[in-house]
Amino acid sequence: MTCETILYDYWRSSASYRVRIALNLVGESYRSVPVDLVAKVHRASEHLARNPQGLVPVLDIDGQRFNQSLAIIEYLAETRPESGFLPNDAIGRQRVRALSYAIAMDIHPVCNLGVVAHVMEAAPDGEIARRAWMQKFIGEGLAAFERLLDHPATGAFCHGDTPTMADICLMPQVYNARRWEVDLSRCPRIVAIDAHCAEIDGFARAHPDRAKP
Repeated sequence: MTCETILYDYWRSSASYRVRIALNLVGESYRSVPVDLVAKVHRASEHLARNPQGLVPVLDIDGQRFNQSLAIIEYLAETRPESGFLPNDAIGRQRVRALSYAIAMDIHPVCNLGVVAHVMEAAPDGEIARRAWMQKFIGEGLAAFERLLDHPATGAFCHGDTPTMADICLMPQVYNARRWEVDLSRCPRIVAIDAHCAEIDGFARAHPDRAKP
């Protein structure tokens, strides 16, 4: 019996965006079930039963249920080895993981919905505070990431000339940067890699504008 692949996600969630890209790149058909973060559906008992952290994405695949986007991507890398999400050599895998973590563990957490909502509540003008916060932390994070790309292993993509987990993490963060009008003039490598990714159907179909309910 074939188990249906179901992705519980939110269209603007960076972590969900990553998993949509990964599923598309491995050719995995899935059904999307929206979880509206703005309406706080992620805090409802139905979703908490899926993930006690109240986060997205949650992925039902291969008869199992998984959360945490990078763990999901690594699962796909292990079970669909043709994906190329992680290099074959240990040094390459370390570099791709380090690049991925720089975004998913350093930039993303301080810019997620819960953190920024708290910042807005504490500020006299929440919208001004949110924009300044996003521009500062996304801008500084991507500027550092640009320097990490100054490496012999960087090619058309973050590591070599085919997309890896690092590119899957980078593209949603560039989307966020543009949404919040972050100055990317200091990040020519990032802009070039984002352009290469945008030409690939699996990345393009995962874009929030196409995932919006």
